[in-house]
Amino acid sequence: MPKLKTHKGAKSRFHVTGSGKILRMKGHRSHLRRKKPMRVHRLFHQKHEISPADVKRIHKLLPYV
Repeated sequence: MPKLKTHKGAKSRFHVTGSGKILRMKGHRSHLRRKKPMRVHRLFHQKHEISPADVKRIHKLLPYV
């Protein structure tokens, strides 16, 4: 069976923990941030776990993680 290629866009956007969880950053964090409340700014700093509905799709993009 041939090797599977890793999707480079997904590789840069998702981080896999040691236990196998896939983490992502929040979107909408580079544009019009001055008017957003500080609480929202702090949420942008954190990595969040992806939705369980998306796990299968992301694993297809990142086959060797």
